[in-house]
Amino acid sequence: MWRDVIEMLEVREREDKYEVPSEFAVPDLAKVLPADGRIERATATLDSVYYDTGDHDLFRHHVTLRRRSGGSDAGWHLKVPAEKARTEIQLPPDDNGDSIPAEFADLVAGVALGKPLHPVAMISTVRSVHRLCDRDGTLLAEVADDRVQATAVGVSARASQWREVEVELGEGGDEKLLARIGKRLTRGAAHPSERGSKLDRALSGDDERTVAADGTARSVLLAYVDAQIQAIVAGDVALRRGHDPIHPTRVGIRRLRSTLRVYRPLFDAGARDWFDDELSWYAGLLGEVRDREVQRERFASAVAALPPELVMGPVAARIENDLLAEQLHHRAVVMEALNGDRYRTLFTALTAWRTDPPLTAAVTAPRSIEKGSRRAERKALERIRAAATGTDDEALHRARKAAKRARYAAELAAPVLGKKPAKKKVKRYKKLQEVLGEHQDSVVAAGILRTLGARAGSTPGENGFTFGLLYGLEQHAAQQARVDATRLAT
Repeated sequence: MWRDVIEMLEVREREDKYEVPSEFAVPDLAKVLPADGRIERATATLDSVYYDTGDHDLFRHHVTLRRRSGGSDAGWHLKVPAEKARTEIQLPPDDNGDSIPAEFADLVAGVALGKPLHPVAMISTVRSVHRLCDRDGTLLAEVADDRVQATAVGVSARASQWREVEVELGEGGDEKLLARIGKRLTRGAAHPSERGSKLDRALSGDDERTVAADGTARSVLLAYVDAQIQAIVAGDVALRRGHDPIHPTRVGIRRLRSTLRVYRPLFDAGARDWFDDELSWYAGLLGEVRDREVQRERFASAVAALPPELVMGPVAARIENDLLAEQLHHRAVVMEALNGDRYRTLFTALTAWRTDPPLTAAVTAPRSIEKGSRRAERKALERIRAAATGTDDEALHRARKAAKRARYAAELAAPVLGKKPAKKKVKRYKKLQEVLGEHQDSVVAAGILRTLGARAGSTPGENGFTFGLLYGLEQHAAQQARVDATRLAT
C-alpha cells in the first residue's frame, strides 16, 4: 500500500543553485516571462533534519533523506539521482518524531550498507519565493531566495550560515528558461554554486570546496566513474521501490567495466580485476531479467505484424506466459541478491571507487586518456572487420562489446579530445553497436524461439509452425545485420 502513496508523491526535481552575498538583490524576473505571464511571491520558514549513517554513506552517493516542517511540502523527503535531475519521493508528516518511516529505511538499505541512520544536520531556511507562471497559472520555474542557518551534528557540532538562490524548473518550463534566469542572476553578484545541496555545505564547512574537473587524467576518470556509480546507486533505490531501472543500471555497469578494461594500466590490477568480476556478476543477474523483457516486446511486435492466417495456435500467449514467468523468477533472484553479503560488499566497493579509485602512477602519464581511447577504437574496428566477413556469431558478439568500449572511451575522453571530435566518434560507434546489437538480439531470439516452438509442437492444441516462421525471420535479420556491420566498418 505504501508504494502507491510514494508513487503519487514522486517529483522530478531539476534545479540550479547560485551562491550570493548577504546584500544580494534578486533582479527583475518579469523579462524572462512570456508577455502574459505573472510572478507570485510568498515567504516560508523551512526546518529540516537530515539523516545519514555515521560515515555519511547516503551523502557520498548523492542520496538525501530529511524530515521537513514548514512550507507546502512538509513531511519526509527522499531524493535520489536521476541523470541531470533528481527524483524526490515524499511521505506526509507523521507522529513518530525522529523515527524514519520503514518505507524509506527499506529503500536506502543498500546505500546505507546496513548501518543505522541518525540525524547528521539541522538546517533552517527563511525562503522568499518567486513563482514564475504562465497566463493559465502553470508553474514555469520557482526562484527561491534562501537565508540559511545550518548545524552539522557529529563528533563536533559546527554551525554555519549563508545565503543562496535556487532556481527549480516547473512543469511548464524548459532548460532555455533556466538558462535565461541564470543569465540574469549572474549579471549581478550571483555565481553558480559548487555545492550540490545545502547538506553538502553544512557537512563540508565553508572552507572546503568540491574539486573541479581540471582536464587531468585523474579528474576525467573520477568524473566518469562517479557518474556511472551514481546510475548504479539510483538503480538500487528504484529496484527496492518496485520500479524497473534495470536497463540504465546495466548501462552504468557496462560503462564502468569498459573503463576498467580500456584504461587497465591506470588502475591497480588486483583491485581492478576483482571489481570487474563482481560488476560482471551483478550485471549477469540483471541481464537475465532484461533479456526476457526485451524479447517479450520483440516477439509481441513480430507476432502482431504477421498475417492472421500465419499465426497458428495461442502463439502470443505461449510467448508472454513463458517469458514473463522466467522474467519474474529472475527478478526475484535479483531482489534476494540485493540483501546478500556479496552485493553489500560490492556496494561498499562502489562507495570507495566513487571518490578514491585505486589508480596507479600511470595516470599521470601524458595523453594517457587519449591513448586508451585510440586503442579501444583500433581494437573495435579490427574485430568488426574480421568478424563481419565470417560466420562466427560469437566473434560478432565480441566485436559488439569492443564497439561499446570504443564508444564509452570516447565519451570519457571528451574533455580531452574535445566535444566535437568525441561526439563524432561516439556517433559512429553507437551506430555500429546498434547494428551488432540487432545481430545479437536476433541470435538470442532464434534460440528462444526454437525452445518455445519445441514446447508448442509437443503440447495439445498448439502448433510449432509460427515459431518456425519467426525463427526464419530472425535468421534473416541476423544476416542483414552482418552485412550492415561490414559496410559500416569500412
